[in-house]
This record gives sequence, structure tokens and C-alpha cells, in this order.
Amino acid sequence: MASQGSRPAQRATNAIYLDYAATTPVAPEVADEMAGYLTVDGIFGNPSSITHQFGHAALEAVDSARKTVAQLIGATPGEIVFTSGATEAINLALCGVMLSSATKHNGLVVSAIEHKAVLDTATFLQRNGIDLTIMSPDTSGLITPELVNRNLRDNTALVSVMLVNNETGTFTDIAAISRLVRNAGALIHVDASQAVARMPLDVNKLGADLISLSGHKIYGPKGVGVLYIRRHLQPQLLPHTHGGGQEAGLRPGTLATHQIVGLGAAAKVLADELETDVQRIQNLDLRLYNQLNEIDGCTLNGNPDMRLPGILNMAFSNVSAESLMLSMPNVAVSTGSACTSAEVKPSHVLLALNIDEETSLSSIRFSLGRYTTTEEIDAVAQRVRSSVAALRKIAA
Repeated sequence: MASQGSRPAQRATNAIYLDYAATTPVAPEVADEMAGYLTVDGIFGNPSSITHQFGHAALEAVDSARKTVAQLIGATPGEIVFTSGATEAINLALCGVMLSSATKHNGLVVSAIEHKAVLDTATFLQRNGIDLTIMSPDTSGLITPELVNRNLRDNTALVSVMLVNNETGTFTDIAAISRLVRNAGALIHVDASQAVARMPLDVNKLGADLISLSGHKIYGPKGVGVLYIRRHLQPQLLPHTHGGGQEAGLRPGTLATHQIVGLGAAAKVLADELETDVQRIQNLDLRLYNQLNEIDGCTLNGNPDMRLPGILNMAFSNVSAESLMLSMPNVAVSTGSACTSAEVKPSHVLLALNIDEETSLSSIRFSLGRYTTTEEIDAVAQRVRSSVAALRKIAA
């Protein structure tokens, strides 16, 4: 255990981080803002304790953050519910709708390439009597409006589809799907965790009823997220935690002011820098793809035309992804979702694309972000090239 007052060990100076889809570092300006909401010299009060100035100051900070997050996605502050992260937001959305007495149907439709937070929640609901339909994407990873339309049933109450896939970067035409779902009399939830830092987001253009977001995917802190709930739906959702009236009674418990403030600060920075971030990452993504694509037996997983730059999933034939990562200890990449990174088994996303098990186990996700540099891209491409050659030579 570290002694009191000690600092964490610094990372190696030659380490390169290309796992932004797993988590992003907290932006320096965000960390500075958060620091003012922790100690006795700052704004440390309980936002629910509005009988004194300490609580009032904390509540004002929470309200300000709520307004900033709402502005980022084109919502109103009253449609923003703070959670502990996207996983909790997803649970509140799916269980809140499907287990509510206000929901007249029991059909839930999700895609096979959703994050485990969606799939595991959907499976839980199925065990509790919900009629679950799981849609398989086409071989390029697309969930098309036509596919969704074919899977809508008379009893469908909710459809859950992610906007940008966390493993392949493939994005979905949510606006078109929302129109179909609404015409069918159902609701739609969208996991936009990977989208919000990579593209402009407007809830009205998307047409979704519920949208889940994560703070640590947009250079904010871990442990805080958002569920956007279209205002008229809030009274209909069934909360899955109890014990207070915070967040319109949907997510009771003392609000983590410093984390919420951090999320608000991250949203403000993102709004200011999104266009610049997207252009930089697009250029770096293309640079990395072109260099990796020169390696014999290297292929792209996912749809090349419907992929958002910044998440690049590549397969290297006759090379184990685990071995490749071990051969590059100072390069942070992954084989898929961070929630399943401890499991050495094929990605459920890649298998859903009809990619065979061997290719899936030879695939690596490179994800780029705000602090990625050209020098890092070139260095990683060179390390991958040399490591692939060495591992293939050993296996020959």
C-alpha cells in the first residue's frame, strides 16, 4: 500500500496510449476544475442541503454542469439525469422502461454488437419474462433501418441500438431507425458513449427517447455518466434504486458534485474543441491505417465506409493478438471492450460479423484521441510491423 502523501508511479516515458475507446485521460482543465469541489477550502457541500450556503453553492455547480451537458447534446437541463456511468444509465433505461407498469408491451429488441452493459441487461430482463429479440448485423457490422424494421413486432416496447460501435467504430443511422421505431409505437434507447467525443450529437436530430453517455469517454472523470430522457417519459420510468428524491427520483443518492462538475467541464471543453479533435483524429487514423495496411495479411474489421475515425480494428493473419500485445509492452491497445479484456476469447462483436474465431483472436483495436501524436502513430505502426514479422517467423 502506498504511504500517505506518496504519488503514483509515473508511466514509462516511451509508453504510447492508443486505447481511448476504453477510457480517456482527464483533461488538465477538467482536473483543475474538479479540485475546487473536494476540500474544506472549496465547494464541498451536499447539493441536497439547501438550508445553508455550502449546499446552495454545490447545487449551483451541479445545475451549471447539467446545463452544459444538455447544451452539448441539444437537450434541455431537465432531460439530463446524472448516473455513476453509462452502465448504470443503460440499466436505468432498459429496466426502467421494460419493468414499468406504464409499459404495455413486453418486447425488447437489441443488436448482437451492443456493449455487454446492454446485452447482459437484456438477458436479465429475458429471464424475468421479457420477450427478447437480438438482431445480427450484416457482415460489415451495420445495423440498418431495414434490419430493425424486420425485427419490430406488435409487442415491441423498446429498441436499443448503439450509435458508434466500441470495437469497430461502425456507426448507425439512428435518425432513420428512430423514425421507424416511433411509427411502430415503440421507444428507442441509444448507447452514445463512443460517439459523443467523435461527432456532433443532437438529440432532436437523432430522435431517440433515451441516450446513455459516459464521463470517462470524453476526457472527464470515471464514475459519472448521463441518461438523457425525453421529458415526457420521465414519469413512466421505474427507478431501480431507492432511498431519496434526487434526479427526479430516478437515481436517488447524494450527488457526486466533483464528478458532475468534472463532466460539465469536459462537456464544455469538448464543445469548444470537437471540430479540431475530429479533424486531427481523422488524419491520424488514416495515417495509421495506411501504414498497417501495408503489412501482408492485415485486414480491417468492420465497414470501411461507415466507420468513424478513431477506432480501428485490424486483424493480422497467423498472429495471436495476445502475443502481439505482449511483444509491445509499452503500447496500450486492446482486443476489444475493456469490460471483457481479461477474457481470452473471441470478441462477441467480431463473431456477430461472421468473422471466424481464428481471425477474431488475431484482431487488435487501436483507438485514438485528443492527445495522440503523429510521432506516436508512426512509432506504433513500426512496432506492429516488426512484431508481426518476428512472431510469424517464430511460428513458421
